[in-house]
Amino acid sequence: MNILTFDDFFPDTVAHGFFGRQGGVSEGIYESLNCALHSLDNPEHTAENRKRVMDVMGGTEISTLKQIHSAICFPVENACMTGIEEGDALVTKRPGQIIGALAADCGPVLFYGTDEHKAPIIGAAHSGWGGALKGVLESTIDAMVKMGAEKYNIKAAIGPCIGQASYQVGLEFSVPFLAEDTGAERFFRQGRNDKLFFDLQGYIQFRLKRYGVEHIVTANRDTYALKDEYFSYRRATHEGVKDYGRQISAIMIKN
Repeated sequence: MNILTFDDFFPDTVAHGFFGRQGGVSEGIYESLNCALHSLDNPEHTAENRKRVMDVMGGTEISTLKQIHSAICFPVENACMTGIEEGDALVTKRPGQIIGALAADCGPVLFYGTDEHKAPIIGAAHSGWGGALKGVLESTIDAMVKMGAEKYNIKAAIGPCIGQASYQVGLEFSVPFLAEDTGAERFFRQGRNDKLFFDLQGYIQFRLKRYGVEHIVTANRDTYALKDEYFSYRRATHEGVKDYGRQISAIMIKN
């Protein structure tokens, strides 16, 4: 498996990992650690892949959502989320409960915070451009605070996502970002033929800082460019492939 961790950033009270595409049993375009329940992959393969993630994390349940590029965040309290619920972020303070975000170019973000008694509270968000613009990061932080987290000590790690050099968009793409905050202009680089290049990781970091998160770490890995390491929706589209795998980023409070 190729797993990115930030062990010097997150405390040892949590297990976490930004998993890549290696180390699973899926075949073909899903090779090999596809963890998406809603892909067209063999369900037995995705179940085994998710089990392997659970084994690495040390948990027995993993919660993910049917992601829809929204700002919807669910608390995971007494039951595992089965993947039929629509939303893009999860938070929990339940030990042993893995929460995850699936991605294939979008930005996975893992959160850690504590309440007034230093008990951990965690979050996982799927933040593509649409979810980021709609406020999925802020809704995750709000849900953690509602659960008891002290906002000032929340940490956020931004995992592998599509890099700016790989993310060419049209001029109209920037309009809603600039309408929301003119400061977003810095995340668009001019290209040729009226094209722009969008810095998704930078924009996610900008939204987090603007909302008061001071402790942020970034992966700086381009999922589009690193074909052997990560799934990529945009790469699959450019190659004319009808479906694609998704890697998982997960976090858990240790028992």
